[in-house]
Amino acid sequence: MENSQKLILESQLVSDELKSIAKKVFNNERILFSDGVYLFEHANLSYLGTLANYVREKKNKNFVYFNRNFHVEPTNICVYTCSFCAYSRLIKQRAEGWELSIEQMLDIIKQYDGKEVTEVHMTGGVIPKQDLAFYTELFKTIKQHRPTLHIKALTPVELHYIFKKAKVSYEEGMKLMKEAGLDSMPGGGAEIFDKELRDKIAGGKCSAEEWLSIHEIWHNLGMKSNATMLYGHIETFTHRVDHLERLRHLQDRTHGFNAFIPLKFRNGNNDMSDVPEVSVIEDLRNYAISRIYLDNFDHIKSYWAMIGRSTAQLSLNFGVDDIDGTIDDTTKIYSMAGAEEQTPKLTTQQLVDLITQVKRTPVERDTLYNIVKDYSIN
Repeated sequence: MENSQKLILESQLVSDELKSIAKKVFNNERILFSDGVYLFEHANLSYLGTLANYVREKKNKNFVYFNRNFHVEPTNICVYTCSFCAYSRLIKQRAEGWELSIEQMLDIIKQYDGKEVTEVHMTGGVIPKQDLAFYTELFKTIKQHRPTLHIKALTPVELHYIFKKAKVSYEEGMKLMKEAGLDSMPGGGAEIFDKELRDKIAGGKCSAEEWLSIHEIWHNLGMKSNATMLYGHIETFTHRVDHLERLRHLQDRTHGFNAFIPLKFRNGNNDMSDVPEVSVIEDLRNYAISRIYLDNFDHIKSYWAMIGRSTAQLSLNFGVDDIDGTIDDTTKIYSMAGAEEQTPKLTTQQLVDLITQVKRTPVERDTLYNIVKDYSIN
């Protein structure tokens, strides 16, 4: 037994309840819902770091993953009015936003011709004209131009609206998206699953059940996706654990999630600016408990463009094993809400340096976590 584990199990300062949870983790046993709430309410940062680091190193050794990616955001015009969002504009405010055509998006993608990017991440607002025919044509056009570029696109919020407008079932719609060239789904739009809170901060969007259903259908087609949770706003710790529990149940059934990404609420330029942001310590606690609770997820990701490079580095000792990718200053979602990174762009070498500075091993991956380059091998 390592010294850090021994200190927890033998310390007079650690409660019997926390020791019991630690024993479960060190014995690779699943913790309960009540355990998750107890960790949020009573566990200190060093305790959580020890448990989370145990899990992350058991699953991923010393590796920290990243990829070469860029974003294309089709529009920031949206039919929905989420209280936490600083990014979107209503249709009547379209003069303040953008709506890209298929040709305009392909022009962005062509800028990466000859570059070693592996993924384009596509998500944005929801508008009627960017419908089922629009996206199936877009994906086919991208694949015709660059067949090997992985298309990670469209959250269940977008897909629910697209399918409802087209009057097709989720099953039929997801098959059409797959046939058109969609390779995987991002994790956005999950926000918080509790119905009362979801109605307050994201009213009108697809429900938690619909969000989970679309992912389950996608997984059953043999495809992969990510999952997220928006935290640090008006939710309670119990709401967070409820969210994690629902994701854990679905992952038990499908094993289709690649990674979980906690997304920090940023209070800049939105209708919830009166809600204070949580501290970096709470960010790290949330990463750690997510790692401990989601025992059937292989990867926990911290999105450096959202939380900043320093906090991303710290998170690597609290359960996180992935810090996303190069991004190339192609997303405005968090910069518009006041995130630390106003020009989110890192070179591959900068990402490698970021990881090695905290004595972790950088590994370049593709979207599905196939290793492109292990930087520990010369």
